[in-house]
Amino acid sequence: MNFFNFLSLIGGLALFLYGMDTMTSSLSNISGSQMKAIMKNLTSNKLKGVLLGAGITALIQSSSGTTVIVVGLVNSGIMTLKQAVSVIMGANVGTTITSWILSLTSLSGDSFIVQMFKPSSFSPIFAMIGVIFLITSHTERRIEIGKVLLGFSVLMYGMQTMSHSMGPLAEMPEFAGILTIFSNPILGIIAGAVITAIVQSSSASVGILQSLAATGIVNYATAMPIIMGQNIGTCATALLSTIGAKRNARRAAIIHLLFNMLGTALFMAGFYIINAIKPFTFMSSSINPVGIAIVHTLMNLITTAVLLPLSRLLVELATKFVPFTDEDYEERDLEFQRLDDRLLDSPSLALQQSFDLSVQMFAFSREALALSVELLEDFDKDKFKKVRSLENKVDRYEDKLGTYMVKITTKTLINKDSRLHTIILQCIGDFERIADHARNIAESAREMEEKKVDFSEQAKEELNIYSKAALDLVDETLQVYKTNDVVLASSVEPFEEVIDYMHDEMKARHVDRITEGSCSIEMGFILSDITTSLERIADHCSNIAVSVITVNAEVYETHRYLNHVSKDSEAFIREYKRNREKYQLPLKREYEKIKKEDKKSSKKSKGMSSKSKKSDKKGEKRKIDVEVKKMEVPF
Repeated sequence: MNFFNFLSLIGGLALFLYGMDTMTSSLSNISGSQMKAIMKNLTSNKLKGVLLGAGITALIQSSSGTTVIVVGLVNSGIMTLKQAVSVIMGANVGTTITSWILSLTSLSGDSFIVQMFKPSSFSPIFAMIGVIFLITSHTERRIEIGKVLLGFSVLMYGMQTMSHSMGPLAEMPEFAGILTIFSNPILGIIAGAVITAIVQSSSASVGILQSLAATGIVNYATAMPIIMGQNIGTCATALLSTIGAKRNARRAAIIHLLFNMLGTALFMAGFYIINAIKPFTFMSSSINPVGIAIVHTLMNLITTAVLLPLSRLLVELATKFVPFTDEDYEERDLEFQRLDDRLLDSPSLALQQSFDLSVQMFAFSREALALSVELLEDFDKDKFKKVRSLENKVDRYEDKLGTYMVKITTKTLINKDSRLHTIILQCIGDFERIADHARNIAESAREMEEKKVDFSEQAKEELNIYSKAALDLVDETLQVYKTNDVVLASSVEPFEEVIDYMHDEMKARHVDRITEGSCSIEMGFILSDITTSLERIADHCSNIAVSVITVNAEVYETHRYLNHVSKDSEAFIREYKRNREKYQLPLKREYEKIKKEDKKSSKKSKGMSSKSKKSDKKGEKRKIDVEVKKMEVPF
């Protein structure tokens, strides 16, 4: 093997690893958004967990990737340690799919079908299809599929390049002597573990071994210990991912290591004991890529079948290595464990976690508002403390989510995930401000309690309707955000216009009451603070709905969108009128007095002519209609 063969070898290895990484990343992007739901639904029993682990690993072509995701889900509390065991076992089975795909390089035959199954035949076709998808596609899914096909083609080309560059090694007796050393099971296992730990992928290390086996200089006695060691070496990625993780996540990584070490020990002991009693004749025979795939698959299937019933024992052993402490029972900020850095390698999954947490954040803001409105009617110290606690919690959510979203920004996102990322970033500030205004309302309620003052009956009645409208708008906006419903979002802006109208009307009415002397200036200031907070909450609801609409329409200028909202449109006016009718403020007291006085007057003047009676009724109706007329749409 000369210098140029060596250059070809490292070039082939580089292409192989790059193709593997590209394919894994794109497959993860395609499947990542559904991964969390799948993992939650299919870990109800051990067999389902194994199948789930095998399926996801076969899909993303990385057992290390699956295990790191599992560690992240355990760390965030979504998956229990018992559920994680079977998924980790299944990941080892799923990774064997790669070795079978790579074994296609050893196919031989002259028929057209056999020739087409050779990577040298179908890889160029896949590469061309992948390039066409990348150049012509406008949907993210097709682009990612194109990357998968192109990554697979690069991987297979790298595999062939490595095989060709290693060809001269077959003629080197020195290299054959080195390989003989690895026939020693212990040394072979160490070699396999070290190589896998370096390249951070058991699939990649198996591919390298298959490339070497294609030269015909590797026999079963050498290959089998190396394959066993590769399963142990793949644990390095998961172990590294637990740095800074919660103790339960560390236990998940320990389980992965224990499973592979115990599986290797059991398989090696059983195999070599049988070999000692009745030697296997194939041990000195050359192994080809298909033989490596067979050994790799059998080993993982057998160890999984043996150790699956002992999964509880693995959990107990992991707990012995990482014993329970007070940290396991610490509840503070437990929800933020879901924002796990290990999930960043699967951006879709990390975003889904962030979105779920942001919905929780909005729900806390809504709860704070509901409690603060209750305090206006009946002040309660415990409720007041709850509002302050919720507002502080929402502040922490904004800080944690904002930091995590910045980390996600560094990852490559498909179009759908990019839109979700933008919506979350734009809306969490509005959620936080809603909680702030809810606390301001609670503070106003406390001020009234301390000063032993209260609103007039008329003001109370108006405030109840106004606060009910604002709370209903928040509920509608929460539904818009949770479901990403663009149609429902379009009804938020006319609703917000109704809140604006009610706010202006209540201020005008209160000025009238102050002028009449039925309410004090001090109470006017308190009422103004409350109504202003509710009006600003409505503004933030509008911001959230506009974000959902504009981001989904890929129009990122909010003011530009609002300027184009047609308030003369039939749909807008219909929604506006519907909410105006639903949340009508009561008629002013002065008109009620007029009605009462007119009734008394009509009873006293029995001898009044019917013509003058009709005239009085018309006058009364005109006065009342002055107020009703104001309820019409002001544009």
